[in-house]
Formats: sequence, C-alpha cells, structure tokens
Amino acid sequence: MQLHETLGQQRVVEMANGRAVIEYEAGAHMCHSGGVVQGGFICGWIDAAMAHAVMSETGEEVTPMSLELKVSFFAPAGPGTVFAEGWIERRGRSTAFVEGQLKNAAGEVLAKGTSTIRLMERKKVEARARGEG
Repeated sequence: MQLHETLGQQRVVEMANGRAVIEYEAGAHMCHSGGVVQGGFICGWIDAAMAHAVMSETGEEVTPMSLELKVSFFAPAGPGTVFAEGWIERRGRSTAFVEGQLKNAAGEVLAKGTSTIRLMERKKVEARARGEG
C-alpha cells in the first residue's frame, strides 16, 4: 500500500504556484474513542499538503524534507471528507517556510500547521535512502 492510500487521499484538487489542496477521506479505522480522527493522520494530511505546495514550485527534482512541524488542533475531525491546504510563505534556495490547514467539508478550519522545510536534491535523498550516502 502506498502512503497516499494509507492516508486516505482521494485526489489532488490543486497544485500550482506554491499552493496545494488535497482531498482525503477520513475513515472510521483512523479514529479513536468518540469517533475522533487520531492526530497523527491530521498532521500527515497537513504535512503532505505543505510538501505538495513546495513541489508545485520546485518540481520533481527537489524533495521537501520537514525540519520542523507544528500543528495546532482547533476542533475534532470525524469520519468523512476533509481538505488539507498548504502554501509557501517564504522560500529561499535551500529552505522554505510553509503553512497549512485542515478543513472539513463545510469549510470549518479544524487544524493549522507550520513547517520549516529543507529543499534537497531528489537524487541525493534517494541515494541516502538506499544506503549509498
């Protein structure tokens, strides 16, 4: 199973000009007591949207690597459709400062996040993952 499948990704709604919106389906299997989605999924959704926002500007030759991730939870997410949005606040040659949020289908903001992302050459990241670097 691919990561996007594990996270319940349905489709990439938007990915251009330093911005991304991804639709997810929160399943009951992602919830803990009371039918509330576990916070790790929410962090993953926002993190993915922020990474896609960066990739919309840098292309596939760059891998966004999270150096720092902070998520604040405002309201519980339950099973159903949610939308993770990410956008670049500022980007340099090697670092990007990115923000994101999670909304339910009614447009209510459930969580917000910020991330500091290191922009790394994809070939180097893949070589390191194979133990070559």
